[in-house]
Amino acid sequence: MVIQSNQSMSISLTSDEFVENPYPFYDRMRSIHPVYQVKSFKYPGWYVTGYEEAKEILLDTRFQNRIPLPSATKKYGHLKDIQNNMLLFKNQLDHRRIRGIVGKAFTPKKIEEYRPFMIETVNDLIHQAETERKMDIISGFAFPLASLIIAKILGVPATERYQFREWSARLVQTIDFTRTRRVLESGNEWTAKLLAFFKRLIKERQSRPQNDFISLLVKEEQQESKLTEEELLATCILLVIAGHETTVNLISNSILALSNHPGQFIMLKEKPELIETAVEEFLRYESPTQMTARIASEDLQINGATIKKGEHVYIFLGAANRDSNKFDRPHVLDITRNPNPHLAFGHGVHFCLGASLARIETQIAISGLLQRIPDFKIAVDDLQWRKLVGFRSLKELPIIF
Repeated sequence: MVIQSNQSMSISLTSDEFVENPYPFYDRMRSIHPVYQVKSFKYPGWYVTGYEEAKEILLDTRFQNRIPLPSATKKYGHLKDIQNNMLLFKNQLDHRRIRGIVGKAFTPKKIEEYRPFMIETVNDLIHQAETERKMDIISGFAFPLASLIIAKILGVPATERYQFREWSARLVQTIDFTRTRRVLESGNEWTAKLLAFFKRLIKERQSRPQNDFISLLVKEEQQESKLTEEELLATCILLVIAGHETTVNLISNSILALSNHPGQFIMLKEKPELIETAVEEFLRYESPTQMTARIASEDLQINGATIKKGEHVYIFLGAANRDSNKFDRPHVLDITRNPNPHLAFGHGVHFCLGASLARIETQIAISGLLQRIPDFKIAVDDLQWRKLVGFRSLKELPIIF
């Protein structure tokens, strides 16, 4: 994937250099134009790296969420049907209808009910690592934390959460720039497994409802027919992906950022009350979701760029959050930064439904880690990032203490 312009700019979005550190490339692209047209390769469209331009597009409902697989595609039937029914890719009336139902389980007040469980889970996970004096932040901490919490919210038995990591890792690739035919084939197979899993759980809740998210959705489906069975299943699968990918990346990226900035690390240990502004800065500085996509539903003008109906627009959130026209010293980590109007969770009608959950989980996870093992260090020098364009995601983050 190579971007070229008449200013002799060339970027490979899947190169090791870009995956390791995309921010210099974002800056270069923004310096040419914050709404930059790409015509010549597999994903033609408009690449948005400016903050104000990104915010304007996210607020404008004429830019509709992009369906990841075209409806004409005959292959990958399970995957295509589920993605087409996900809230993530719904627009206007369908989006408002589904979000109104799903949002009942993700209000800040509702999420606060899980705080004691989150604190207990964080302490349990740290306790398990204390005897060995080492832990992989991703596989031993962030992922099991996210798995246990989303399993509890959904109503999935904790004994079955072990499957979540592979499900999430497999399916997130199907909505990323880097997806291949093999990824889509594998994603279709794993989607079939998830469908069978959630159909079983839904059937159980239909006969024996409980105080969980799946029971709430079943009730809505049965009583008011607001949610189709396909939408119910797609929502459950979306939460498996979103409930893991964003939060796991946010926690691990936050720990890495602190380790790379000793002064900020010491400040947060000495002033734990800064945890809320710190998490907002982690979201801005190393955004777990780096890119989201839209399609123009009519001809539109954004900062002098004429975007035609049907053209794709790729909004690089990680770039917008480091735009010097909006943020002072954008490449500097400052856990006291306030205000901090980052776009890490998007903006407008498609603002991330799980933002409150991700924030609280991360605040509790980092606070617990700094309280219980304040002197941890990253155990290796050659950390590797997963080869994804839409997400900022480490493969592993081992620490010793």
